[in-house]
Amino acid sequence: MAGPLSKRTKIVATLGPATDDPRVVEAMFRAGVDVVRVNFSHGSPEDHQKRVKLIRDVSTRIGKDVAVLGDLQGPKIRVDRFRDGAVELVEGQPFTLDVSLGEDEGDETAVGVTYKSLPDDVSVG
Repeated sequence: MAGPLSKRTKIVATLGPATDDPRVVEAMFRAGVDVVRVNFSHGSPEDHQKRVKLIRDVSTRIGKDVAVLGDLQGPKIRVDRFRDGAVELVEGQPFTLDVSLGEDEGDETAVGVTYKSLPDDVSVG
């Protein structure tokens, strides 16, 4: 088997319930997939274990190195609503994500966000 770092470009595919068939996974690997993304935001730990085992079993059987990329959910950051419906942002005009604004108080200058720790987790740059 060629080492996993023998080339820099990777073909990444996400596995889910529709791809839980070993024949489908094998076809994906033979078509060039060499990194499989497993989305840990959906499914149970048992589902993820089965999927990783499937990846390992198929890759071993066909003699191809395949990496597993575990996609972990980060904080959900959502903007709140605008007071008068949609607004049009103007290029060059400041627009603020404001954790102190209420849910329906957004306008063309600022909008509230659901992640109240945002100012603590970002920096200028």
